[in-house]
Amino acid sequence: MNLSDSQTGDSVPRRVSAMEAVLGHLRSAIERGDYAVGDKLPSEAELCRRLEVSRPVLREALRALQTMGLTVSRTGKGTFVLSNGPVEDPTFGDYAASDLLEVRRHVEIPMTGYAATRRTPEDLDHLAHLLERMERETDTTAWVAMDTLFHLAVAQAAQNPVFRRVIEEIRDALARQSAFLNELGDRREQSNREHRAIVEALVDGSSHDATEAMAHHLDRVETTLTAIVRPERTDAPPEGGHQA
Repeated sequence: MNLSDSQTGDSVPRRVSAMEAVLGHLRSAIERGDYAVGDKLPSEAELCRRLEVSRPVLREALRALQTMGLTVSRTGKGTFVLSNGPVEDPTFGDYAASDLLEVRRHVEIPMTGYAATRRTPEDLDHLAHLLERMERETDTTAWVAMDTLFHLAVAQAAQNPVFRRVIEEIRDALARQSAFLNELGDRREQSNREHRAIVEALVDGSSHDATEAMAHHLDRVETTLTAIVRPERTDAPPEGGHQA
């Protein structure tokens, strides 16, 4: 199985991770009925052998399938197919993506507006430092950890402890969603640019620009998530013809 590149339509080929390729292969197999609802997927060892990938890569792909609602993992029994149709509302931790986004729009957009007029020099220094680290970071796990810290720092800058408490409550879900979007949606560089726009608006003290920047950020999160869970179908088989 060729895990190096992916092409979509007439767009420029984008190099994808091994996990993305494995996920795409397994998802296609499930959606076209190679595995029916209720079927058990082959063991991890067997899938690693067939797909020629390491166990950590396979496990990441299996976690993504579960997040998308296509499979369920049963301790000691294996992974089973839960649905063979497109899943439009994946779950991140305790919260569905749609619920998470709805709350984020009602909380983080006005929160960022308040932060623009209430932020302290220490808040701005902290956000600038975080942003610089994120723009240099290449490891997804480390970047995701800083992503949640960034949103907590904006909440802190709003000088209202309730905002921070809300972000703390959804912190785990935010991290899971961020990892999902970065692994499958190549979001990191785009997100860095959106974060920079937020920080620049906070530095300028513009409540209007800050709320616009956060709204744009959340719009892009939703757009990327939709593209992942409801992609345009190409139905191109993996190179080499390996069947899971």
